Amino acid sequence: MASRTHAITLVPGDGIGPEVSASVVRIAEAAGAATGVKFDWHSFAAGADAFERFGEYIPQALYRSIEENKVALKGPVTTPVGEGFSSINVALRQRFELFANFRPVKNLPGLKTRYPNIDLIIVRENTEDLYAGLEHVIVPGVVQSLKIITEKASTRIAQFAFEYARKHGRKKIHAIHKANIMKLSDGLFLRCCRGIAATFPDVAYAEHIVDNTCMQLVMNPYQYDILLTENLYGDILSDLCSAFVGGLGLVPGANLGTECAIFEAVHGSAPDIAGKDLANPTALLQSAVLMLHHIHEPATAERIQAGLEKVYAEGKVLTRDVGGTSGTSAFADAVIAAMDTA
Repeated sequence: MASRTHAITLVPGDGIGPEVSASVVRIAEAAGAATGVKFDWHSFAAGADAFERFGEYIPQALYRSIEENKVALKGPVTTPVGEGFSSINVALRQRFELFANFRPVKNLPGLKTRYPNIDLIIVRENTEDLYAGLEHVIVPGVVQSLKIITEKASTRIAQFAFEYARKHGRKKIHAIHKANIMKLSDGLFLRCCRGIAATFPDVAYAEHIVDNTCMQLVMNPYQYDILLTENLYGDILSDLCSAFVGGLGLVPGANLGTECAIFEAVHGSAPDIAGKDLANPTALLQSAVLMLHHIHEPATAERIQAGLEKVYAEGKVLTRDVGGTSGTSAFADAVIAAMDTA
């Protein structure tokens, strides 16, 4: 079997990041060995760790690596709350214009939740809105944050969502907004969504106000298929939806642009359990599955997914966050073993 080698930029992250990243790398290499795929991992620090070592929160070498490789796998990086450096995630998304944040939310077999058979996708605009980071002090005690919504970005994310829906047989898209209050900004977003929707008559289109959406999701998430959102609403709703299937430790994430893509776990760095072999690598592993599909290695992706689902279906080797007693390394071992028999 002729092998194919992919150069992948790897950002292990901090907290539990290095542990889950090491497990995912091990699983990916085992799957690749069986499918003729090799990986050339280019590993870089980011955040506080990088600043201590290099004097930069995002080293220039990391930027160059992503530019060259076009694809990265990223573990969680701690973002200080209310102070300190800006989000590494946001900085990378803006630098490489990764305009589409793609988060599928789907149950894993054998894992009991309040909502079985969930199959949702959040498509979130990823470059503007309040995440543009345009803030300033007007006078002491008064701060202004600017919400930026543009026709270009709104049209582009709507086009992405509808093209994905058509290609993958998804039947319905809801645009999520607050245009009853923010008539100009969210109104512009809706006008762009409506314009694109008109060119996809085979995909049903509807609009829901964001606060009502939260209620509707909790009452009946099955009415939704794809949620098309601005940046902030998508961030909030994707976390809410992850609770339907067991939490952020299980849900993958992709940041997609025209040139580059970064795949990442959407959970935090959990420093309280770092280094204790307790973390669940499932979110980053499923993000790696998305990455493998992106680089056109479906056999490797499907092998990992099948092994992962078999481990969950059997329920014998699970981490503590999903009711098991096993550690990070043992879970990875179980997925590797299951890939051979799935």
